[in-house]
Amino acid sequence: MVKFFENLRAKVRNGARISDNEALELFQSNDLLAIGELAALANRRQNGDRVYFNVNRHINYSNICVNRCIFCAFCKEKGEPGSYTLALNEVLAKAAEASAAGATEIHMVGGLHPDLPFDFYLEMLASIKADNPALHIKAFTAVEIDYFARISGQTVEAVIDELKKAGLESLPGGGAEIFAEEVREQICPEKISGERWLEVTEKVHRAGLKSNATMLFGHLESYEDRIDHLGRLRRLQDRTGGFLSFIPLAFQPDNTRIPGAKGVGGVDALKTLAISRIYLDNFRHVKAYWIMLGLKIAQVALAFGVNDLDGTVVEEKIGHDAGADSPQAMSKEQIVDLIRKAGRIPVERDTLYRELRVY
Repeated sequence: MVKFFENLRAKVRNGARISDNEALELFQSNDLLAIGELAALANRRQNGDRVYFNVNRHINYSNICVNRCIFCAFCKEKGEPGSYTLALNEVLAKAAEASAAGATEIHMVGGLHPDLPFDFYLEMLASIKADNPALHIKAFTAVEIDYFARISGQTVEAVIDELKKAGLESLPGGGAEIFAEEVREQICPEKISGERWLEVTEKVHRAGLKSNATMLFGHLESYEDRIDHLGRLRRLQDRTGGFLSFIPLAFQPDNTRIPGAKGVGGVDALKTLAISRIYLDNFRHVKAYWIMLGLKIAQVALAFGVNDLDGTVVEEKIGHDAGADSPQAMSKEQIVDLIRKAGRIPVERDTLYRELRVY
């Protein structure tokens, strides 16, 4: 293994691409510190000691969904106890609170609602933008975009165009889960396929919008499935350059319905973040989503190739409904302190990674 790591170190130092087989060897290795060293080297080549965050607010406008993905503890059927749909004035009130608190971004996703027309989403975007012109609206997954096309009888391209005109500025990247067909069929058979997610996302990028990319790991997938997922993202990024960051999402098993799924341990989380950084050489940013990882693992991840800690979040529901025990929000001061104590330089950014303040 010494020779293997020496070869990879030379590749990373020269910015060369690692293969799927090399990625698999990394996943199968128990030398976590050697993997972390490679990831830190890859990250430092692109970002130095800078670690990014933003001041944002999550708005989950409805948890009512026509799909019943068994990994999801957030979705409800219409009329089921705990189901909700925010009225437009409630969404606008949350956006106004975010703006008043200094947020630069609204992160907005929801279930595939059986009754809301496409015009509702256009009105929601336009109203938020009219009231808060400085807020960047990052909203809707590729799954939602595909659903909007179906309920409106339009092409995906037409839907994206209308959403852009109403105020949509980027996409968060959820709904990717895991692309491997056999696993996807077990955890979310009603959801669009991995290929369709990639196809819709490519159309989003072609329309001039940036997005993030995600991978849900720690349920029924194998290491090979993770590498397949990363490979498809890397190839799409080669074609479009439209991804801003990659976000590995640690599966939360509580209140979900996947038999025997135990979730993600700290070693696996750090290994997956690190290998993602090494493999995705065409992604500048890898994000540790502290909501699902917890604050301590997210902080340690800054030594394992991660250069982004997401943001202040405020009122996150999806991960917490599945059992995440992290806080619902962090203040800007807490995030800065977390980054500083990891020996890194905190940088507040906007959604598109323009630097707003270096601490």
